[in-house]
Amino acid sequence: MRWFRLGRRQVQHDPGRQEALLHDIRQRFGTHVRVGFSDQADAIVRLLDDDDGLVVAAGMLREFADAAHAELLAQAAGRGWAVDRRNYRPLWQAAGPELRWPLFDLRCGLHPYLQVTAAVAVLGGQARRAVRVADPDPQLAHVFEVLDLTLVGWEYARVRVDVDAATLADRLISTARELRAAMGDPPPLPPAVRELMRRNHTVDVYDPAGSRIVGAFNPGRSLRESLLA
Repeated sequence: MRWFRLGRRQVQHDPGRQEALLHDIRQRFGTHVRVGFSDQADAIVRLLDDDDGLVVAAGMLREFADAAHAELLAQAAGRGWAVDRRNYRPLWQAAGPELRWPLFDLRCGLHPYLQVTAAVAVLGGQARRAVRVADPDPQLAHVFEVLDLTLVGWEYARVRVDVDAATLADRLISTARELRAAMGDPPPLPPAVRELMRRNHTVDVYDPAGSRIVGAFNPGRSLRESLLA
């Protein structure tokens, strides 16, 4: 068990428990489970309800973002495409249909609508504690990176925007707001976010189990309302 000081408080970390939590989350939850993504994500959130859970949540988000970046670097190798983790849009504009959107089958085995949605909810729900338990700058950077990848999939890769997709995007935006507020002096917004804020495009949101439209989502407006208020 490892201890370190943050300000006047001590934070207790148990790497063994963190490893057990992560193993449990990988084994118990996934597309093989006959329960909807939303219910599974909520169950994961309940598991990560303390400091060790926050560390696991930040670790899953980092692992997912790193795996996505590695996959895109592999696709871009030898083709002259620039891969910028702060702004993936120029990559898609240059590559077009030759680039494959990878978030559903990354080698890390984490699913965007399960473990990642849960991790983001945990960090956003306990943002003041999250920025004390783990370095906040990478947390915020990974939130924005996964948001960029999520929305670029909708725009360029024809990823279906269903309730689970919209939930992930909404939680990423709200968590970015909460982390920035908890940081006090957050870094500047990345280029992809600033570009999205200038837009006012609404997308239809579909029922995960069918073709029925159940709502709408405007990423630009949500970003402006959350991050410019």
